[in-house]
Amino acid sequence: MNDRLMNDYKNKNRNNPVRLNKYLSEAGVCSRREADRLIEAGRVTVDGEKAQMGSKVSPGQKVLVNRKPVKREEEMVLIAVNKPVGIVCTAEKREKKNIIDFLKYPGRIYPIGRLDKDSEGLILMTNNGDIVNKIMKAENYHEKEYIVMVNRPITETFLKQMAEGVPILDTVTRKCKVESIGKFKFKIILTQGLNRQIRRMCEYLGYKVVSLKRIRIININLGDLKMGAYRNVTIKEKNELYTMIQDS
Repeated sequence: MNDRLMNDYKNKNRNNPVRLNKYLSEAGVCSRREADRLIEAGRVTVDGEKAQMGSKVSPGQKVLVNRKPVKREEEMVLIAVNKPVGIVCTAEKREKKNIIDFLKYPGRIYPIGRLDKDSEGLILMTNNGDIVNKIMKAENYHEKEYIVMVNRPITETFLKQMAEGVPILDTVTRKCKVESIGKFKFKIILTQGLNRQIRRMCEYLGYKVVSLKRIRIININLGDLKMGAYRNVTIKEKNELYTMIQDS
């Protein structure tokens, strides 16, 4: 993997017209899907005219969302955060403990996916909607790794059932990798992200999660990052990540 692909993520087609939902995602406003909702609701204008679904934006045009100007970021931001328990992975300002206010990052960013309020560990944040879409697509089977502590001793039966799939939320979870790392603690690697998935899986099998910590997303590890701190994803990590998601 060379620098060309990484530069494509930062500056691809900057001088050409681009679809409005892509423009908004690259401006760090929201994901493409949410951008379509904003456009449909009439909350986006281009040069003073209400935008239409499928509209394109050319360099120099003025884009407003909720009457506030936005522009695409020239430099892509991708940071790794060690989220504490109690912080909510949302950019919604009405949530008092939202991760944006907690980090106070000097630029517009938003979380890639979620890590529930009662959990801690790795969450990635960016200003680029394209990379969000590629990482988040469930059909891409990207791995996320967790360490979980439960309230009862772990059995071989529990590990086998977790690995084979558990019926929750009107579906059966995908097969996954599960390994005991203590009497009450196990490691699990998922390739999907159902709502409160691990907690629901454990509850179905008669266990209650005491603590849950995410330690890896695809190739990016939490490592020894301090609680509540963040770091820039390294060039090496970015190159590896882009290689792994480029066909997503």
